[in-house]
Amino acid sequence: MDLQDFLIRARVFKLYRQALRVAGRAPPPARGELRQTIRQEMENNRNCNDKQMIRYLISEGLDKLKRLDEMLDMQGH
Repeated sequence: MDLQDFLIRARVFKLYRQALRVAGRAPPPARGELRQTIRQEMENNRNCNDKQMIRYLISEGLDKLKRLDEMLDMQGH
């Protein structure tokens, strides 16, 4: 594993942790479903070795996470 692989891997794990934290703010019935969906998305792409595709998936994940975070903020107020 070279440095670039290591850094990409670190970004993926950071995104995963952030997603789980945001999902933890959801109401109880949705919380479990969100966590399951997040885990499934990660598992579905676990064997992807295309660095460009991984960067795209990270970008997509960050966009989805931002929308989820904003939605949960609106529900909380």
